[in-house]
Amino acid sequence: MRTFLLLLLAVSPLHAEWQNLWPGEAPGAKRPPVGTETVKEGGRITGVEVPQYALHKPAAGKANGAAVVIFPGGGYSILAAGHEGTEYAEWLTQRGFTAIVVKYRVGAGLGYQYPIPFLDARRAIRTVRSKAAEWGVKPDRIGVMGSSAGGHLASLCATRFKDTFPEETSDEIDNLSARPDFAILCYPVITMEPIGHSGSRNNLAGNNPPAELLEKISTEKAVSADTPPTFLVHTSDDGVDCRNSLLFATACREHKVPVTLHMFEKGGHGYGLKGKGSLAGWPDLLDGWLAERFK
Repeated sequence: MRTFLLLLLAVSPLHAEWQNLWPGEAPGAKRPPVGTETVKEGGRITGVEVPQYALHKPAAGKANGAAVVIFPGGGYSILAAGHEGTEYAEWLTQRGFTAIVVKYRVGAGLGYQYPIPFLDARRAIRTVRSKAAEWGVKPDRIGVMGSSAGGHLASLCATRFKDTFPEETSDEIDNLSARPDFAILCYPVITMEPIGHSGSRNNLAGNNPPAELLEKISTEKAVSADTPPTFLVHTSDDGVDCRNSLLFATACREHKVPVTLHMFEKGGHGYGLKGKGSLAGWPDLLDGWLAERFK
């Protein structure tokens, strides 16, 4: 029994190792890392200075050739990397998906505002594409999944993938496409308008951001015909106004982007896979949506 438990821990997706997204200093780094990162109870990570990813692979013979890049939420201040990261990864790998949890740069006072988290997210998508053959992933089956502020980051990836940034390197990975092939947005922040989430907005854009920046990162305004198929889940009593998801879904409809939106009456915010009441069934709805695409 002891040998079995040790083997289980060795292969469990909850014990994947973090790998750096860039071989050297990440673009936009304010300074060499000074050790601010802390992992707290429940997998909450604060003070992220070094962008990394953790690879979670499905069991041998179960892989379906698709991958999901996961961005935990946390208001662009912390990362809820437990229930919105590794728990998602475990759920996905059980269904044959390769899952990649991303530790993107956040932290109050560290100065990692836009576009820094977006640079990390784009690099993660490109990294998966660069390793597609090695990991048994098809390069046209790479999606994103994000919750709350992580949902906003995923929506940026799904809408502003054609943007370019001088901070990005010119290596082989950064020359690959950053466009995801599908998007899963869980109770996401979408707009920077009054119905958005002020904490996420201030942490990402600053306390007095220019209007043109807020326009740019309100992702319902960036949806196009090239936005990938999208799944959204939200509750009407969420502190992050449910109209965020409605705005994104409406924009998808206007641009003829395949979109699925599930709205529940109750459930609040930050529930991950563990909704209560009727909300408890939302992962089954996602399971069906994914199964239609990756049989």
